[in-house]
Amino acid sequence: MAVSVLGASSGAYAEEKAKGTGTGSNAAAVDLAPGARSAILMDAGTGTVIYEKNSHDKLPPASITKIMTMLLTVEALDEGKLQLTDKVRTSEYAASMGGSQIFLEPGEEMTVDEMLKGIAMASGNDASVAMAEKIAGSESAFVDLMNSKAEALGLKDTHFANCNGLPAQNHYSSAHDIAVISRELLKHERIIKYTGSYQDYLRKDSAKPFWLVNTNKLVRFYTGADGLKTGYTSEAKFCLSATAARDGLRAVAVVLGEPNTKTRNSEVSGMFDYLFSQYKMHTIHKKGDAIGTLKIEKGVKTELPLTAEETYSVLLKKGITQEGIRHELVLPANLKAPVAADQIIGKLVVYQGTNVIKEYELKAGEDVAKAGWWKLFKRTTGSLFTID
Repeated sequence: MAVSVLGASSGAYAEEKAKGTGTGSNAAAVDLAPGARSAILMDAGTGTVIYEKNSHDKLPPASITKIMTMLLTVEALDEGKLQLTDKVRTSEYAASMGGSQIFLEPGEEMTVDEMLKGIAMASGNDASVAMAEKIAGSESAFVDLMNSKAEALGLKDTHFANCNGLPAQNHYSSAHDIAVISRELLKHERIIKYTGSYQDYLRKDSAKPFWLVNTNKLVRFYTGADGLKTGYTSEAKFCLSATAARDGLRAVAVVLGEPNTKTRNSEVSGMFDYLFSQYKMHTIHKKGDAIGTLKIEKGVKTELPLTAEETYSVLLKKGITQEGIRHELVLPANLKAPVAADQIIGKLVVYQGTNVIKEYELKAGEDVAKAGWWKLFKRTTGSLFTID
């Protein structure tokens, strides 16, 4: 069994990945999830792994699978491919799903908004399939999208065979990969409206209202908890990917193979307590901050403003001074046009003393086309001519 805890020693900062047997003499002695087959605790803001136990073991994820289903759904919403008010029709196949469900009838229609409630709160297997069919035309085509997304995220321990986590051959993931998917989902802030609600209704104004109660009880009983997804099958046992936010920190905790719900919730709560009590966030730049400019050679613009596309931060142990933490921009002296939006153009490097503790890629915020010869001629001879 591989257990690793970051920060049990007196190190001032948290490295992005902690592996092996720990980072200090006491690290291996701290097991935050003794009941779990596999577990991980991650800071969502930086991706820093605080604790892990067998985190790359390939295990059945049960309904935690639906985190990827929700991710593809909110991506479709953000890209304008779906609207929350769009109607989703339930097929015979979707209505036939067993296990947890919202009891959709064949031909019944609900909005995307209602389906998301059914997936996030009630873990509806039927709602998951209906949503998959809406987005991709069939569940199998949607599963292809799920696996493509897993590959794009660099996940090595994951393969999906369905969109809801019902037992199936060749359907597996790991605590590490689930944490990465969860972190990606949390970039879409609208999802918290669904995963963080404890109760709601479907068909509220009908003759058969359906009361939704979130299967993740931490959203009611743990201060700051607002997601994400529970799971259970007889093979997977009790699973949970949970998130909570306090004091500028957001934690993601994943446990797989817990013996019961009480142990699952208790150990995840303890993982949250550990992160919030032991760590703090040091912000380098907030999202949207102007952080510099880059000279563009032979472009329609001569300079490209650089803006923080996310909050750039490092995770620090509480009680440790921030002295010696600095950052610098690593950029080319001149970048030749054309430049494409989202093109990687440099990086922001954070140091503690002489040690690199974090790097962030910097991307162009806009396209910069190559200038025509006449514009370049005018620019070169601007001191002699006033033609514009």
